[in-house]
Amino acid sequence: MSAQNGPMAFFTAHPASVNESYFQHMRFALGFAGLLVLAAGAALVHAVFPALCETTASRLVRRMHDRLTRRH
Repeated sequence: MSAQNGPMAFFTAHPASVNESYFQHMRFALGFAGLLVLAAGAALVHAVFPALCETTASRLVRRMHDRLTRRH
């Protein structure tokens, strides 16, 4: 039974579909999650103090978009 058809497929099928191992995909997803948290925090700060973090959230969103569109 191959990993793609067995119980491990739950963990490996999607990473394989983007040519990554489970741990490569985990690293990418966790990095992306970290950027999302930073962008959300910057947006919250900006909501309360409009003079702060004026472009931080949008800059991070562009960075995430660039990372997604450059993926193999």
